[in-house]
Amino acid sequence: MNSKSHHTNLIKTEAKRLGFLSCGISKAEFLEDEAPRLENWLHKNMHGEMSYMTNHFDKRLNPTLLVPDSKSVVSLLLNYFPEETQTNNTYKISKYAYGEDYHVVIKDKLRQLLNFIQDEIGEVHGRAFTDSAPVLDKAWAAKSGLGWIGKHSNLITKSNGSFYFIAELIIDLELDYDYAVTDHCGNCTACIDACPTQAITEPYVVDGSKCISYFTIELKNEIPSDMKGKFNDWMFGCDICQDVCPWNRFSKTHKEPLFNPNQELLSMSKKDWEEITEEVFRKVFEKSAVKRTKYSGFIRNINFLKS
Repeated sequence: MNSKSHHTNLIKTEAKRLGFLSCGISKAEFLEDEAPRLENWLHKNMHGEMSYMTNHFDKRLNPTLLVPDSKSVVSLLLNYFPEETQTNNTYKISKYAYGEDYHVVIKDKLRQLLNFIQDEIGEVHGRAFTDSAPVLDKAWAAKSGLGWIGKHSNLITKSNGSFYFIAELIIDLELDYDYAVTDHCGNCTACIDACPTQAITEPYVVDGSKCISYFTIELKNEIPSDMKGKFNDWMFGCDICQDVCPWNRFSKTHKEPLFNPNQELLSMSKKDWEEITEEVFRKVFEKSAVKRTKYSGFIRNINFLKS
């Protein structure tokens, strides 16, 4: 086995040991196919008030601008599909936010993986990314053969559906590269049909400014009144397009204790949420990504749902 293959195997084995669902590797190069798509999406203002999406356009498409002399993008998936979900007939939050903030959990694992690479292989330079820099996570994961991008624009795998986080290490080490897999959405339009705000404007195109996740997390102003009655009780994020996807019949429960929810979260009724105090909010979401909305934003969402 040559050193390139040996290094590739070492990295993939360690990624598995750290609890990642899968690991794929692609060459660090300009994402030629993504450039016109991203440009068109931004031109149509589908990013809404997420102005940061317009920043660093070149860096989003070219990893060598983020990590000089980078050779490889190591893409990783980390499962977050929960064993238990919230009770029926309550206000809901996205499953990804049940446990501790994924940024913190994944960054720690990525640091461990990078340290391992440096200890085992030698002087390797790189950076870790998880939804925290201008990196097109899903495009790299698809290019690395970890799945295909579905009509709802999320990455899907045959064996595990789509309830997982995507992260990357961009490093200056040449490795064996994987190949993209084929699309298996077929004629299915379940996600498009189920979206209550018609955010999936056409297959594979999501208007971010119409998405329930955007309104409940990213939007800082008041939620537009024409959205009333369309949120299906989602108060933070939304899982509708993933919940209806046939491939998520194959989702398996995660094995990451840090993603286990506060039990109080699972049992709270609509009345409990409507009466939530700032103290209880801080306790229930102590280390959760839900804190991004702050208490005031969270209450805004609940008031919008009950009005």
